[in-house]
Amino acid sequence: MENLPLCRKAAFKARAVLLGERLDLRALGSANALATSPLAVEVQGGGVAVLFRYGVAVFFDVAAMEEVSFLGRLRPFVTRPYERPETEEVDIVVEPQAKDGVRPGSIVFEACTVERLQLVADILSKSVLLALYEARVSAEFDRVEPLAADLAEHGRIPGQERALLKNIGAMLLIESRMVGRAEISEKPELLWEQPGLESLFVRLQDEFEIRERHQALERKLNLLSHMAQSVQQMLSARHGIRVEWYIVILIVFEILLTLYEMFIKH
Repeated sequence: MENLPLCRKAAFKARAVLLGERLDLRALGSANALATSPLAVEVQGGGVAVLFRYGVAVFFDVAAMEEVSFLGRLRPFVTRPYERPETEEVDIVVEPQAKDGVRPGSIVFEACTVERLQLVADILSKSVLLALYEARVSAEFDRVEPLAADLAEHGRIPGQERALLKNIGAMLLIESRMVGRAEISEKPELLWEQPGLESLFVRLQDEFEIRERHQALERKLNLLSHMAQSVQQMLSARHGIRVEWYIVILIVFEILLTLYEMFIKH
C-alpha cells in the first residue's frame, strides 16, 4: 500500500475537472511528482491530483477549499480556460479482500496505489473530455443539419456555404484534438509497466462507455467530413463556371473593342 494519507482510508472521492484546452505540464514542472505519465502530485491536505496536458485535472480525496487553491495555482498554465468546466465524480472503495472492479456508483481497489489512481484518472479525464465534445458536436450538428437538408433537396445552399464549411471545420478540429492530444482510443502507457491492471482498465472503460462514445463521435465526424468534401466540390464547380464566364466576357469585350477601333479608323 502506498504511503499516502488517502491510502489509509477505506473510501474517498475522485473528481475530474476539465479546465481548458491545454495544460502546460512542462512549464508546471515535475520535480516533486509522485509519478509521471500521467503526472501525479500530492495536494495540500493529503489528497492527490493527476494532471493531463489536454486540460484535465483529476482529484482524489481533495476537499473543496484545497481544490480551489490548487486550481488557482494551475491557472497560469491553462490555455483558453473554460467558463463552465465539465466535471465528473465517482466514489473509490479500498477493500483488500476484494478484487479490482466496478460496482454501481463506485470503483473498488484491492490495494491503494498511485498506479491505480493514475488509471482511474485516465478514464475520468477522457470521460469529461468526451462529454465536452459530445455537447459541441451535437450543437454543431443541429446547425449543420438544415443546411445539409437543403443541399440534399436542392443541390445548393444559397449564400450559406461559408457557414456550413465553418461549422464543419469546427467538427474536424474536434477530431484532430481527440486523436492528437487525448488519444482517447489508446491504452495508457502505465499498462506496459503494470500489465496486472489491464482487467481493471477494461472494466473502467466499459463502465464509462469510453469506446462506444468515441466511436459514436467518430461516426458523426466522418459524416461531416464527407459533407465537407461535397460542399467543396460544389464550390469548386461553381467557381469554375464563374471563371469560364469571366473568360467569355473578356473575349466578347476584346471583340467589341476591336470592332470599335475598326469602325473609328474607317
